[in-house]
This record gives sequence, C-alpha cells and structure tokens, in this order.
Amino acid sequence: MSFSVRFSSALRAWPALAAALAVLVSAPSVFGCASCGCMQGPGYTPGWESQGLASTDGFRFDFRYDLLNQNQLRSGSGTPATWPIAPHEQEVYTKTQSLNMTFDYSKGPWGVNFQVPYMERSHATNGFNYNGTDDGTSYKTGFGDMRLIGRYMGVLKNRSLGLQLGLKLPTGEFRQTFNGGAIAGDPLDRGLQLGTGTTDIIVGAYHFANIAKDWNYFSQIVADLPLASREGYIPGNSLTANLAIRYHRFQRFIPQLQFNGRFIARDHGINASPDDSGGTTIYVSPGFTVNFTKNISSYVFFQLPIYQYLNGYQLAPFYTLSVGTRFMF
Repeated sequence: MSFSVRFSSALRAWPALAAALAVLVSAPSVFGCASCGCMQGPGYTPGWESQGLASTDGFRFDFRYDLLNQNQLRSGSGTPATWPIAPHEQEVYTKTQSLNMTFDYSKGPWGVNFQVPYMERSHATNGFNYNGTDDGTSYKTGFGDMRLIGRYMGVLKNRSLGLQLGLKLPTGEFRQTFNGGAIAGDPLDRGLQLGTGTTDIIVGAYHFANIAKDWNYFSQIVADLPLASREGYIPGNSLTANLAIRYHRFQRFIPQLQFNGRFIARDHGINASPDDSGGTTIYVSPGFTVNFTKNISSYVFFQLPIYQYLNGYQLAPFYTLSVGTRFMF
C-alpha cells in the first residue's frame, strides 16, 4: 500500500537580512543531505503567507507533500571516480516522503507557527564490506521532529520585517533498527532516523516587500542550533538562507523563483558519522501558485542543486518535489 493512501486513511479520522543574524538551521528541514543524514523538509518557502510570514491577522493551515530521493553519490563538489572506498560505508539510497501540516496564527505584531511532519523513509546500504555480509535495509513511518516558532512583526510599521524564535522538539523516532539484510536488528544510523533526538533552538529573521509593479520579493535566514547531544549524537549546526521573487500580475497564477542556500556543520558524537556529514549546497527552486479563491491556493515547487560541496562521501538528490495547499481564515 502506498504511503499516500496509508496516510490519507489516517488523516480522514536581502537588504534587511544582512545585519539580522550570524547564527544558524539544521535541517528539515530538506539541502545537502548526508548519506547518514537527511533533512525533514525542503529549504524553500512555498508561500510566505502559509509559513507564518504574512503581515495580516488570522489563522492559516498549510498541507504539503515532499519527495526527496537521495540516490546519487557526491564527494566534495563532484562525483568520485572510484567507489566504494574503504573505510566508507557504501550507501545505496535513502528515499523520504513526508506530509507536512503547518498551523499558523497572527494577531497584531505577534504570531505563532506549529509544524508537524509525518514521514516515510526507506534506506539501503551495502555496508563496509561491499560483499553482502553486512548489508541492510530499513523502512519506517511516523512523526518527525515538530517545530514551534514564535515571531514578532513589529519592527517596521507595515510588518514586513520579522524576527523568529522557537524550538525543534524531539518528537521523531531515533532508536530505529535495520529491518532487513544481514544486519537486521542492528541500530540504524542516527542521521537516518525520523528524528534527531535533540531539542534545538531556532532563530531567524525575514523581510518581504514590493520591488516593482507586479513584482515582490522575500528573503529569510534561519538558524537551528542543537542544545545538547542525545545518546551519543548531536547534529551539526546549520544555516539556511532563502531569496524569492514572484510575479503576481495574473492574480490566479503566480510564478515564483527562489534561490536557497544550506550550510551545515559536521555531526558529532560516538554515534555520528562526522567524516561523511555536513557541507554546502545552493539550489534554484522554480515553482508556481494557483489561487482558487481568496482563501484557498495550491502550489508546486522543484528544488534543483546548482552547487554542492559535501564532506566525505554522501548521497544527494537530483531534485526535491513539493506540492501543497494553503487555507486562510
């Protein structure tokens, strides 16, 4: 049974940013994903209104599907000529699908945003021996790490500049084991779990404005800093920066182009793989939004890497796909 069917059954019951931050998002949070690590969501902003970055009062709900298939091997800024290479693990693929629910409320200069991911992740490895004696597969569905983020929009009179502060909560599973292959029953790499097991502080700032007739832009920088290790693992600090431009003359159909950067430090701890984690990735993310009514719209985005520098040997996706619907009340 497909993930979407199973989950639907269950559901039925830059100017202003330059001086804003010098810290950082680990994540999701979707980015250069390590072979032993993965984001929980894409690093772009499908619609800044749905992400709690709007200037008007009210309640908003966003429901988004993300697809991330890490199946190409990368090392540094290219593809290794020889593989496998001891003593690095020969990962085969990591495929993640997620359904993300975002609840948002704004009143006056204050707002709160609550993000709930439900994930399906499958993974395969040939191990360190490369001969089937330590290969393994894993499969897991469940909730990932939830995020609760407050914001203050009173810096400017028109509320176009906002500051964010929140927490990533350790709600995702982080004690999963391999369920297939020669190493079935052994602990799964911590970077491949649905959650990190850590509580992280999230700090961010954003700005949006009209730049010409029928054009506006959005910029954001966010930092995710784990507060402490959990059972021998702490994910690397990371910084995510987004710049988006959209054309809204047509009102119902709104094309948008984004550039996204993700800068991630290496993981640490006795249960981490620091040699094969962390790096820098720059993406271009074309997409569009369709407004069905004043309060209901849907969007589609593709995220394509245009530059990658990944530490060690890591699996990366050719693209990330996101499809979602936004409701405003």
